[in-house]
Amino acid sequence: MHRARFPKLKTFEAFDFDFQPGLNRMEILDLKHLGFMTQSENIVFIGSPGVGKTHLATALGVAACRQGKRTLFINCHELLLRLRTAYDKGTLERVLRRYARYELLIIDEIGYLPIERQEADLIFQLLNMRYEKRSTIFTTNIALSGWGELFKSPETAAAILDRIVHHAKIYKITGRSYRLKRDPSA
Repeated sequence: MHRARFPKLKTFEAFDFDFQPGLNRMEILDLKHLGFMTQSENIVFIGSPGVGKTHLATALGVAACRQGKRTLFINCHELLLRLRTAYDKGTLERVLRRYARYELLIIDEIGYLPIERQEADLIFQLLNMRYEKRSTIFTTNIALSGWGELFKSPETAAAILDRIVHHAKIYKITGRSYRLKRDPSA
């Protein structure tokens, strides 16, 4: 668990499905059996800030760790910084291979910060190495149709999305923010 670098340990038991009634509870809970990993499928959680995307991604990562799967949780911005640094140092291939080896890679918060064209190319290289070999979980606040603008290249975004969604389960979470749950005025 420590090596997976979760920001906080989150479980399915602590997720409030009643607060997000648009999610199919049974379908989400079935994910913890990790059948998607056996099939090298990806998971994409899309929704506004605070709806539980990171919670669910982390809960899946915790389930994977408990089943002995090599897992890494990383914020998209941190991943991009690491890939850019490796590119600048001439160690990109080694770093890409390291990230490609994780049985489950969780990339959190895609779309919260701008992604430069070179960074989009680096993400593409990583996802291409993982394609049909390993599972990746993505959390994003940007609809997939907006990724061309996010990655500043419709062509690169199309190539990235092609590899992500070809074998993917996509969940759109449309409820209110948990962060505002305790504030009755929100």
